[in-house]
Amino acid sequence: MDQRLPPRVAENEALARKVNEAIERGQWPGEDSAESAFRCECAVVDCNRLIELTPREYEGVRADPRQFVVARGHQRPEFETVVQTEPGYLVVQKRGEAGVRAQETDPRG
Repeated sequence: MDQRLPPRVAENEALARKVNEAIERGQWPGEDSAESAFRCECAVVDCNRLIELTPREYEGVRADPRQFVVARGHQRPEFETVVQTEPGYLVVQKRGEAGVRAQETDPRG
């Protein structure tokens, strides 16, 4: 059973996702296969970890508004499920209330 998602947690995740959207928009055309540093989209308020992945890989994560890219060990099993494991990061999918909040705060609408 999902626990209630603290509002500050959802705000932090949404902010990290907005930063990563800006990073992705700042790529030059044709750079979608070059690695870039994206911010960890975890729930830790003061997390400043950077994750190396390509804009194309980030697009794969963002294909689902309930998915976030996080550093290994930054997943929160009470709110999310690991759906993809990569050498430098994990992709998590929010469940329950956390999933609803993720969709509501999706900058892509």
